[in-house]
Amino acid sequence: MSGGDKLPVLAFPAPSASLPRPRAADPRQLAQATEALRQAVQGGPAAGRIDTAPPAPDKSASDQPVHEESFTPVGIPSRRAGSRAPHEQVRGAAVTALPGGGIDATGDAAVARRILSLHLPRFAIERWQAQAARRGKVLPKGTPLALALEGPHGPVIHAVNDVAQALGLAPGARVVDMRAICPQLQTRFADPRADAAALARLMLWARRWCPWTAVDGADALVMDVTGSDHLWGGDAAMRAEIEARLAGLGLTTRMAIAPTRGAAWALARFAPAICGPEELTAHTDPLPAAALRLGAATVQTLDRLGLSTIGALRAVPRLSLARRFRAGLPETDPLLRLDQLSGRTPEPIDSPDDPPRFAVQARLPEPVIDPVPHLPALAEELCAGLVAAGFGARRLALALYRIDGEVAQAQAATSQPTRDPAHMVRLFEGRLDGLDPGFGFDLITLAALVAEALPTRQRRLDGAADDADDLARLIDRLSARFGVRALTRPLPAPSHIPERQVLWLPALHVTPHRFVPRPDRPLRLFEPPEEVRVLYAVPEGPPAQFVWRRQRLRVARFAGPERIAPEWWRDRPGTRLRDYFRIEDHTGRRFWLYREGLLGDGRGAEPRWFVHGAFA
Repeated sequence: MSGGDKLPVLAFPAPSASLPRPRAADPRQLAQATEALRQAVQGGPAAGRIDTAPPAPDKSASDQPVHEESFTPVGIPSRRAGSRAPHEQVRGAAVTALPGGGIDATGDAAVARRILSLHLPRFAIERWQAQAARRGKVLPKGTPLALALEGPHGPVIHAVNDVAQALGLAPGARVVDMRAICPQLQTRFADPRADAAALARLMLWARRWCPWTAVDGADALVMDVTGSDHLWGGDAAMRAEIEARLAGLGLTTRMAIAPTRGAAWALARFAPAICGPEELTAHTDPLPAAALRLGAATVQTLDRLGLSTIGALRAVPRLSLARRFRAGLPETDPLLRLDQLSGRTPEPIDSPDDPPRFAVQARLPEPVIDPVPHLPALAEELCAGLVAAGFGARRLALALYRIDGEVAQAQAATSQPTRDPAHMVRLFEGRLDGLDPGFGFDLITLAALVAEALPTRQRRLDGAADDADDLARLIDRLSARFGVRALTRPLPAPSHIPERQVLWLPALHVTPHRFVPRPDRPLRLFEPPEEVRVLYAVPEGPPAQFVWRRQRLRVARFAGPERIAPEWWRDRPGTRLRDYFRIEDHTGRRFWLYREGLLGDGRGAEPRWFVHGAFA
């Protein structure tokens, strides 16, 4: 232990006359503790074990019971003799001396687990390429592609394909800088939310190999395969099976299996391998300090101190690391990360529960030709399960099994979560008429393929039905009868251009938004805006007279202007700005006019005038 690592010496308080004086220590016990301390610090042959068994009773000692305290090195909390530490719950647990005076308290219990870290380094770009292939919009072979996100100083690269990576493009760089290196670079906007949702679905899909899986960051999964690897023929066979299945999905994988989550994470990203408990130190010591899941600033500090590998960091005395890096976030605490990697500090896997599944079935004693009379009872039973769990169905699937083995299916969707049995039955009205019953159906199942949380809501005080629920049921029935694309609903869009502020999307898949109309904007817009002929205009003001639809209108009152600039990231260069006016003509009608451009703006001839809307 160096001079900087010595603990301060604290003075003992003066003994009080009212307290009993302590008895002198047994010389044999003191010699045994001294020998154990010497072996632990020097790392001698007997340093691998510390004998905590109590010594033989001394016949010359007093008959009073003596409460002995087992020897505890620095860094391990003390405990009474006979008790067990968390890492010694399994028979045969060991306390091993580490270089620099540290103690590795892993033991058999901590390293008995088998953790698999599944890293998907190209998940975002491969998911985008798979979707593009399904849509038939595959880029030509050899085209560099990058997915970008908005950054503080412009778009930043989020992911690149193989061609762009070979040209030196990497995530984190600005798109404008990379275009200077690769002018033919094609960019598309990334969708991190969709990537996270797809990764969550992949996490549930991966439970075919083990029951405990969880998402680990934005591009990885972690799986506790303890007790499951033998079902696949061992660690190597299970790893090969996972690689083959994910390769069939078009995903690039890097996997590692280790006794701890930290070691599996490090190996999966820097040296994919299958590591056993006895090989943990040999596999992880050569890895860089970044493999400890530390932040960039902490890794840079360690590199300046000459601690660029895990082995070099492990050789530093624990007290020195504790003093230099104060306990804080895990990303800034190398000592905590070392303990997690070695198993000294437990790191459980928070595996989320499977989403609830709701399905009911009716086994019929005799085949039936018409299954419709059995739907109300199935819907009642399904809704009872939904109510008990606090969920509502968004997509329903009805399966009819014929006695000859054929299966007929029908599906229905809802715009809002529902658990109304009558509404569910009405969604299938007229949709079962074209099914061929054959010799009859003997099994009917009704399942909620997609369910969402639906807390209990209080109805109106007068007992009347909610208008929003009635509208949702109407949308569901019309969409089920005429098709999903036949019914659309307006959705607010992030734009300040009036004609771009609303998107019309299928009503069944759009969450309703309440529009708050602005009092200075008309509810009715003309698409496209109608050009008017101005007879006389006031400079920087509205026209005094204009002709619209063969009518000569005279402006009586006006308000404005309201200037709206073009969207430079979407509009073509040279697009002119607009000045909007609210005017009232001599007959009392009110219109929303705008002047496109200004005199002398260098973007065209004289400004043009348009009527964009009419007030009620």
